[in-house]
Amino acid sequence: METDKELKIYIADDHPIVVEGLKEVLKRKTNCIVNGIAHNGEQLVDLIKKEMPDLAIVDINMPIMNGIQCTEWIKKNYPAVKVIILTMYPEKTFVNQLIKAGADGCLLKSRGTIDLVNAIERVSDGKSYFDWIYDFKKEQDAKEYRLSEREIQIIKLIIDGKGNGEIAQTIFVSEDTVKTHRKNIFKKLNVHNASELMTFVLNNGVL
Repeated sequence: METDKELKIYIADDHPIVVEGLKEVLKRKTNCIVNGIAHNGEQLVDLIKKEMPDLAIVDINMPIMNGIQCTEWIKKNYPAVKVIILTMYPEKTFVNQLIKAGADGCLLKSRGTIDLVNAIERVSDGKSYFDWIYDFKKEQDAKEYRLSEREIQIIKLIIDGKGNGEIAQTIFVSEDTVKTHRKNIFKKLNVHNASELMTFVLNNGVL
């Protein structure tokens, strides 16, 4: 990559601490300028419509539009914009989806600063960066997550947009029972809300 070429970069992640960390890393690269921050996919789309960056660093798990949906939109409407996806979940099923969406690279959040810099340099040079694919695990099914039949049933209802009360009426249990199942599901899948649950389930082939 040409060291004197300024790179305009957008960061899209709904975790402020991650955004601040990325900004600090990019500050050390004199040619990287963070021109915009988005906390969900919709905000990223709005930013790009106003001014096209050279590169977008995008979290795969965001509200409103996830990273894969954002990448598809970017590549369809602004194909010149490079996209690097960040993910916490090392699942091989992601790779096929990311490549299909048009992502230029993918990096695990557990990797270090050097890996991020290498990814930016490679992608900016028109190459791809999927160096850590061998670290990605095969997708897991519901049995491997030790989800019960009832929990699978509740997950499907949550994805359908039903609240605890509606779920309770549908499966003929108390609302407190639904809340308990919901808590156990979130713990098993390491998610914190319905949006994260939906993204995780769809991206990992859990159902």
